[in-house]
Amino acid sequence: MFTKTPAATPAAGSAAPAAPAAPAVSLASVPGDAPIAHSVGVSDDEFRAALSRLAAGVVLITAHDPDAGPRGEDVGMTATAFLSVSLEPPLVMVSVRNDSRMDDLLAQQPLWAVSVLSGHQRQVAGRFAMKGRISDRLLFEDLPSVRGEASGAPLIGGALATLECRTEQRVVAGDHTLVIGRVLATTTSDDDDGPLMYFRGKYRQLG
Repeated sequence: MFTKTPAATPAAGSAAPAAPAAPAVSLASVPGDAPIAHSVGVSDDEFRAALSRLAAGVVLITAHDPDAGPRGEDVGMTATAFLSVSLEPPLVMVSVRNDSRMDDLLAQQPLWAVSVLSGHQRQVAGRFAMKGRISDRLLFEDLPSVRGEASGAPLIGGALATLECRTEQRVVAGDHTLVIGRVLATTTSDDDDGPLMYFRGKYRQLG
């Protein structure tokens, strides 16, 4: 059962324009399977190894694409790079890969939602982390959800919490874009369940 907690309604307005892209960093040419050495900084393998030791909560980012077919289409993306930014105003941030479907959609659609996944929703996380899929329609077909009143995006049943957001700012950072959103409404679950975590390349249940 969820307890709905609407945030203060902000003044209407469009999303802020995207920030200029950061200058590209040239990659050194490395033969074979050797780690890719950047002109400045650590290699890709070193970077991944270090950050894999940082445990992160897992969320599902969702948004509705009204232009995909006669009834539109829901789009989802598993994310671990999600965090709170500000209390006043209430802001959160998610990092999305440049030129991904979610990045393309959120560049046009300012409304989106976040479902904080529980430890028993590993399959949901894995489902929306699959690469190369053409459509998300079938992924949502047997997934319990309700449509958020503030965002129009799916809110996943069984999630520990949900947040409905409107984009305030987009900042290009390397090969990702940081999407900062104002929280319009939230729900929290009364179930005594732990969060789904991601640590050293695997989903894990806390506790």
